[in-house]
Amino acid sequence: MSAVTLVSMTAMPPLRVANASGFYGDRFAAVHEMLTDGPVDVLTGDYLAELTMAILGRDQLTDPRRGYARTFLGQMRDCLALAMERRVRVVTNAGGLNPRGLADRLTELADGLGLAPRIACVTGDDLLHRAEELDLGGPLTANAYLGAFGIAACLDAGADIVVTGRVTDASLAVGPAISRFGWTPDDLDALAGATVAGHVIECGAQATGGNYAHAAALLRDGHDLEHPGFPIAEIGADGSAVITKHPGTGGAVTTGTVTAQLVYEIAGARYPGPDVTTRLDTVRLTREGPDRVRISGTRGEHPPADLKVGLTNLTGFRNDVEFLVTGLDARDKAALAERQMRAALARRRPQDLRFEFVPAEDPHGPTQDAATARLRVTARDHDASTVGRSFGAAAVELALAGYAGFHLTAPPRDARPDGVAATHAFVPAHEVEHTAILPDGERVPVAPATRTRQPAEVPEPPLPPPLPQGPLREAPLGLVLGARSGDKGADANLGVWATGDDAWRWLAHTLTVDLLRELLPETADLAVTRHLLPNLRAANFWIEGMLAPGSARREGGDPQAKGLGEWLRARRTLLPEKLLPEVASP
Repeated sequence: MSAVTLVSMTAMPPLRVANASGFYGDRFAAVHEMLTDGPVDVLTGDYLAELTMAILGRDQLTDPRRGYARTFLGQMRDCLALAMERRVRVVTNAGGLNPRGLADRLTELADGLGLAPRIACVTGDDLLHRAEELDLGGPLTANAYLGAFGIAACLDAGADIVVTGRVTDASLAVGPAISRFGWTPDDLDALAGATVAGHVIECGAQATGGNYAHAAALLRDGHDLEHPGFPIAEIGADGSAVITKHPGTGGAVTTGTVTAQLVYEIAGARYPGPDVTTRLDTVRLTREGPDRVRISGTRGEHPPADLKVGLTNLTGFRNDVEFLVTGLDARDKAALAERQMRAALARRRPQDLRFEFVPAEDPHGPTQDAATARLRVTARDHDASTVGRSFGAAAVELALAGYAGFHLTAPPRDARPDGVAATHAFVPAHEVEHTAILPDGERVPVAPATRTRQPAEVPEPPLPPPLPQGPLREAPLGLVLGARSGDKGADANLGVWATGDDAWRWLAHTLTVDLLRELLPETADLAVTRHLLPNLRAANFWIEGMLAPGSARREGGDPQAKGLGEWLRARRTLLPEKLLPEVASP
């Protein structure tokens, strides 16, 4: 970008990109809220996750015309006229596995409303029909993560709505910025800055106080967390941005809430994407005022030559039944129920049959609920009929022949998919037919990056000076650190940050991989990598195989590792007393 071009561009007002969805099932009213609570230029909606891709793939098995996020159609039914009246352009990945299908449904919807938006879409990510050719195995879904230049081409052609399939989440914001400011693939720092902004707003209210570890501090400062507003990124011509929200809406935008989202779903200081590799270790956050946090200093590098491909497979089917066991001799009663169930299922035994006894709060308790234990029976099999209604019926048939006080929590039900084995592969970008289908139907191929660079690990940064030695006290880690966690296929991501310099010095020197394994015993035998991000006073831990074989399949109550960070914060360890009187601030 020439100096003359940069000077002329910096005079342009920032592009206000608002997000109205962080997942398929997010707040339905958010689209209307973002259109009516204040001015925006572009409205984005992120509906896709690894688990969602499998859900959409399962939908297409029953009806090939489906495969997109149907919620978006309902939101446009309510808000399309409003978006057009306010000249807000809409960019969404709600197309999922069938962006052309969603674009056609939107056209039909608009016709019925007497509207004529210019609708474009981006295709080429779906590689399922080429899975064997590309050596991807036999997945349920196979989708390359496309970049932002296809979206930009659609907007350059005058599209009011751009529907995509699988693009990187941040591309929904980067594409409009490319179109507005005329960036080229060589404007790496600008692309990287917009990528960071897009990453911050992609998960909706997680950037405005939702799922926030230090929520108590926000409440003390008078913020309303009951109905957080959705975030806005004001992206400048140089790629820097201010994260904010509509005035008067709930929640808060602070350096803490932005940091929490920045350390979510990353795997180190280099954040590779199809258009740019973003150096997260260069990002700087500055509070500009109430609910305004500036992102600056972000550096970009050439992207890798290969595109990531998300692969999903359903891991089979499951069903469960829960016996309620009240009063005396609960374990003996549960043991009888287990023997009876095993005998009833002996002829067609599920591949995986598990029994879990949960004791009563108090067998002699003052309420029946308190005096009731539970026996949970879970069955899994690759054949849905093996764990279908006949499995539940085997339990029901024991009703008059089982233990005293026999009753169940629910009647028999059909088997349901057991979860998703989410993995990834890589294919050369030139093997993917990234295509922008413009509003007039013209198909424009989108070329991959011509200059590429294979990302390498960033060397460990210098550590800050250690804290002077002083008295220690055992206390929960969450008194001095925030955390956020989640899933990436079979791996778990855990981001931890400090709210002050002293806490950062302690984190950098003390919260090592060894201490993490000690605090979280489930990680003891897993490969764990720590990445430090000094500018953010944060550390990212990548925990391999913790969720194997993939999202929503791990045993236990948290199959996507959403509560992993809060478990860490609840663990007790020796902390410097000088940190403990400080109440973490947002």
